[in-house]
Amino acid sequence: MKNSLVIFLCLLASFAFAQNEKRMSRSEYIEHYKDDAIEEMKANGIPASITLAQGILESGDGNSELARKANNHFGIKCHDWEGKKVYHDDDKKGECFRKYKSVRESFRDHSEFLKKPRYEALFELKITDYRGWAKGLKKAGYATNPKYPTLLIELIEKNDLSQYDQTQKRKKNKKSNTTKTESKVISKRRGSHTVKLHPNNIKFIEPKEGDSFEKIAEEFNMGEWQLYKYNDWEKGSPLFTNGILYLQPKRSKAQEEYHTVVAGESMWDISQQYGIKLKRLYKLNRMSTDQKPETTQKLHLRKKKK
Repeated sequence: MKNSLVIFLCLLASFAFAQNEKRMSRSEYIEHYKDDAIEEMKANGIPASITLAQGILESGDGNSELARKANNHFGIKCHDWEGKKVYHDDDKKGECFRKYKSVRESFRDHSEFLKKPRYEALFELKITDYRGWAKGLKKAGYATNPKYPTLLIELIEKNDLSQYDQTQKRKKNKKSNTTKTESKVISKRRGSHTVKLHPNNIKFIEPKEGDSFEKIAEEFNMGEWQLYKYNDWEKGSPLFTNGILYLQPKRSKAQEEYHTVVAGESMWDISQQYGIKLKRLYKLNRMSTDQKPETTQKLHLRKKKK
């Protein structure tokens, strides 16, 4: 009787272990995490297809040791990390990796990781340009494998992951002189500000009386230099309290084709309104940086169609 009980308990333990070790299939991974990828796309402008493909590749469909023990689906190492850590053999033996409370936290940190300056150019690409994103990640140094872009693109195309990027498409209003009313709230109130998404796919807030670059940088865990740069604002100058303050880089083109200047508008005003870089706006209109726009002047906001 005693031996039978021991055998039964061993079998039960083996069954439980086998259940815990059950591997997740690729289709299960996509179904389970596609909503997280879409949510990050809406909040941070990273194509859901890219996030999913990276997660699949880096975590082995969620089955890697790092994914199972640390919820780390993107192989992000400990650089500047104050949270929990695990040690895992990678390029070198016993390297330090970030450990997360949940997979959702891993997806969120992946988005934060891509906000580094070296990935800035990626956010100028269309949300549906997964090929450009895949190649841009390799060019910016995300991975050392020379085949990394090809692997991501193949994963996206074989599994039809680009379908999840379509939810971010927006209707273009080519003749509108304003875009602010089309902005959407994309996150709950953080600190004293509500984060919104500009139609040109850039996160922003509206500064208030008493705000400063230092205060906002601290609130959003950013460098002050980023806020100055993203908003084409002279470093060291006081924060403006009218208009919008971008938390991500502006783009090289607007959604609209042109803007007709109204009295009192500056090139910077127009740059902020449409989420287009100030230098790019000058270049598109063949103007020097000391030139001012004239009332009723028609300014191009993107390259002319041939």
